[in-house]
Amino acid sequence: MPIVTIHPTGEVIHLDAGETVLSGLYRAGYSYTVGCRRGGCAICKVDCLAGEFSYDHPIADTVLSEDERTDGTCLSCRAVPTTDVTIELRGEDVRLVNPFLRQINEKARLRAAELAAAPVGAATTKE
Repeated sequence: MPIVTIHPTGEVIHLDAGETVLSGLYRAGYSYTVGCRRGGCAICKVDCLAGEFSYDHPIADTVLSEDERTDGTCLSCRAVPTTDVTIELRGEDVRLVNPFLRQINEKARLRAAELAAAPVGAATTKE
């Protein structure tokens, strides 16, 4: 389960496998300015400060230039993290628009931490 950290706020969002950055943030109750949500307008560009991602669909050079592809610019509606990533929005902050969804994301984070802390091969037994 990839993790997206938003710089400088430190918000941590757990994505499902194959989920885009934008989809994961919206699913966790966060919002920021976006446009078409299908890779055509470039409004959802963010800077990827750390980590790696791939695109789930081809992106036109008119939307994301070759220079942007190499400097860490991320088209969040199409970017699927392949590792944990840290992003920074351009000119705005992410807004929490649904606190209930944030609680669900927090529960996912706690489950992930519990699984990571469990010994490999540990099993529970009933007596």
